[in-house]
Amino acid sequence: MSKTISPLAPKSYPALPAIEGVRIATAEAGIRYKNRTDVLYVSLARDTAVAGVFTRSKCPSAPVDWCRKNLGKNGARALVVNSGNANAFTGKKGIEAVKLTADFAAKAAGCRASQVFIASTGVIGEPLDAARFKGVLESCEKKAKPLAWVDAAKAIMTTDTFPKVATRTANIGGIPVTINGVAKGAGMIAPDMATMLSFIFTDAPIAAPVLQALLKKGADKSFNCVTIDSDTSTSDTLLFFATGAAAKRGAPAITLPSDRRLKEFRQELEGLLSDLAQQVARDGEGARKFVTVKITGAKGAISAKRIAMAVANSPLVKTAVAGEDANWGRVVMAVGKAGEPADRDKLAIWFGDIRVAAKGARDPAYDEAKTTAYMRGSDIIIRVDLGLGRGEATVWTCDLTKEYVEINGDYRS
Repeated sequence: MSKTISPLAPKSYPALPAIEGVRIATAEAGIRYKNRTDVLYVSLARDTAVAGVFTRSKCPSAPVDWCRKNLGKNGARALVVNSGNANAFTGKKGIEAVKLTADFAAKAAGCRASQVFIASTGVIGEPLDAARFKGVLESCEKKAKPLAWVDAAKAIMTTDTFPKVATRTANIGGIPVTINGVAKGAGMIAPDMATMLSFIFTDAPIAAPVLQALLKKGADKSFNCVTIDSDTSTSDTLLFFATGAAAKRGAPAITLPSDRRLKEFRQELEGLLSDLAQQVARDGEGARKFVTVKITGAKGAISAKRIAMAVANSPLVKTAVAGEDANWGRVVMAVGKAGEPADRDKLAIWFGDIRVAAKGARDPAYDEAKTTAYMRGSDIIIRVDLGLGRGEATVWTCDLTKEYVEINGDYRS
């Protein structure tokens, strides 16, 4: 957790309301950090439904394996997250640490170990001493309270400089329901079917298969559209919990993804996920500028997404933004290397509203002073139209600065 807050951080945080059936506590277990919370414990009501999407890394962490194994079994009664140690690439010791953590949490919550969901973030390859959770999780169960959302986001931070939270309200069958979310992530960010770590909660009475469908689609439109450094983590975990408490207020039970009463809920969920994803990009390690890459005119949506990611992941594009240099040549390079259909002589490129290149050459009306002034801003939009079709995509990233190298060069020390 950095002591210097990103200049792109929100100026204030929304007030997240309580969600019936969700209680939160944080604690200091001394896993790696000193004098700061590093454990998040969430107590969940009986019959809480859960869905999840996870990293597609071929080297996933032990907690990812645990969560995958227990999805669709007995619902969820508790969530345990620790920062400072990813419990990844830790072999048999990692598996044992997850099981011990689940046993401690199950005892605290009065549930089965399979109803405990676990996530870890931090250094890879170092054994996690789960014995540190002994007594800590029972204490958390006793002191857990409904409104500690920002505390929850702070407890799971690593190189993050600010906590990431969001909230939305939607109507299902005319009854208002709440969606709250927390996230963490600042480096090793190029999600693939998930995010770094993010946990979403609602009181809506939605069945687990429906939650799963909503979450997968929502992740594809949000967290899978953000990249900081093109590196997909071993630990990416996105979990969605629904307590169903709004049923007591008359909210109808939703058992099919096609239920029309989900329309507003789906829109608000996707908005919340996009909000959290963009906060992650704004907290990229060493970031000074938030960058939106928009691709239009591609052969198709998949092609557009691949081209957008090629631009967003290019170190040369990202360092040009950091240097406040409107170097559209680097954007051309990134489009060309993506391996997708493109025609040099049909390309048009904008920085913000300023068209800098068109028809395979610099725009005749290009104004260096005006463009340079735009590049000095903190929010930069790079738009490319390929002129080939209707495919569109938008992804979010940040610039690449010297601080990114310094943070990651010193990460284990």
